[in-house]
Amino acid sequence: MHAHPKKERTLVMVKPDGVQRSLVGEILSRIERTGLKFVAVKFLLPKADQCWTHYNKDEEWFLKKGARIVEDRTTHGLPIEKEALEYGKDIIQSNVDFFTSGPVLAMVIEGNQSVAIVKKLVGGTEPTTSDVGTIRGDFTVDSYALSSLDNRAVRNLIHCSDSSEEAEREIPIWFVPADIVSYRLVQEQVLYDVNLDGILE
Repeated sequence: MHAHPKKERTLVMVKPDGVQRSLVGEILSRIERTGLKFVAVKFLLPKADQCWTHYNKDEEWFLKKGARIVEDRTTHGLPIEKEALEYGKDIIQSNVDFFTSGPVLAMVIEGNQSVAIVKKLVGGTEPTTSDVGTIRGDFTVDSYALSSLDNRAVRNLIHCSDSSEEAEREIPIWFVPADIVSYRLVQEQVLYDVNLDGILE
């Protein structure tokens, strides 16, 4: 059975670059003013094994991405120094290296369409093509081209779940059930109570 739409949850993580650039308050306030509810917040230094579990890629993914890298290197006359699988794993390794490079702020956000609302606020994965007004569009200038040149992960400030299924898989990697607080947010009445008569259902 699916959770009630008002209870949909998403995982949001301010990555090390967002923390180091003192953008935590700005990012939180943008999410908070939508009316979504923070039900868990944790400041932590991620462990590599948590990150690998979080990225959840299989051998097929590594091979496919690695084959593309081998193809690109061949086209550009660059040496092929390792197996396609290893090149594929390097992509996630660079993300893991970045994620474990400093503290992050992880949070669980709850509310109607929380996944879609947060994705809209965050913007597309690549900062240079994220819309103006989004977190990534407004606060960073990184691009795939530059990060690829530097052989590192794109610094895009924030992670958010891609779907409610992904959120359900990702949240337990970073939080235990006891971390998640159940409470009534006063403004929920304004957002979800049809007639403002105190009857929410």
